[in-house]
Amino acid sequence: MSDPASDYTPSSLELDRRTFRKKQTTKSVIISIISTIALAVVIYLTLSNSSGWNRVRETFFNGEYFISALPEVLKGLLVNLRILVFALIGTAILSLLLAIARTTRTPVLFPLRFIARAYTDIFRGIPMIVLLYLIGFGIPGLEITEGRIDAAQLGTAAIIIGYSAYVSEVLRAGIESIHPSQRAAARSLGLTYNQTTALIVLPQAIRKVIPALMNDFVAMQKDVGLVSVLGILDAVREAQIEVAHSFNFTPYVAAAVVFVCLSFPFIRLTDWYSKKVQQREFAQGAF
Repeated sequence: MSDPASDYTPSSLELDRRTFRKKQTTKSVIISIISTIALAVVIYLTLSNSSGWNRVRETFFNGEYFISALPEVLKGLLVNLRILVFALIGTAILSLLLAIARTTRTPVLFPLRFIARAYTDIFRGIPMIVLLYLIGFGIPGLEITEGRIDAAQLGTAAIIIGYSAYVSEVLRAGIESIHPSQRAAARSLGLTYNQTTALIVLPQAIRKVIPALMNDFVAMQKDVGLVSVLGILDAVREAQIEVAHSFNFTPYVAAAVVFVCLSFPFIRLTDWYSKKVQQREFAQGAF
């Protein structure tokens, strides 16, 4: 028995359409390459013909200083990665608790809703660098403990406090986007309120807001470099030390390149997932 799909022969009109689409794709690629080369040439000519380009190139893009500073910057990056891991875990836990507290409707939990709302309103309005100063220098001033508190722990706590306010609002939006019929159906099947939230609502809510959460994660990767204001020997502080020794700003460029390389895979992953979600939504809307 022959396969109908293997016997299919495109019509001449379909073949013309495929040829046209192929030509359009090739034309678009050629135009993109030409425009990119043209832009690169314009940028190069603008920089090379500026009067201060040689001085800027020597001060910020010196290959010798870049290579000499890179090992120390990479050593400091390990500190940033360690802080990022703990900050990510702490932010995920705290922001989820805040989002759940804000979406509860039980009258007895009104104080928790009020505290969660006040928390998000306050800490979303404080710049991260100011929050780092407040936590990094304010907490030790309280003399809560007898010994000295590690600056990395204080920096991690500041990042968790700041980003939990943002992430909790993203999660709250995802939770509130779930139609009430989902909860009603789950409760009719005998699930408790907690089971409905954990098994029905949260999985759907998190799936809806994954692109926004990934963007917040990329932003957190960048802001982890701000912990250097507390004297932590991270990538930025190591670059600053190298600059102080050489009086050349190229180590800052090395730190910037390292952070870009760290963030780039997640940025591309975020774009890919966002595009995939968009295509799925368009495909569902086609029916």
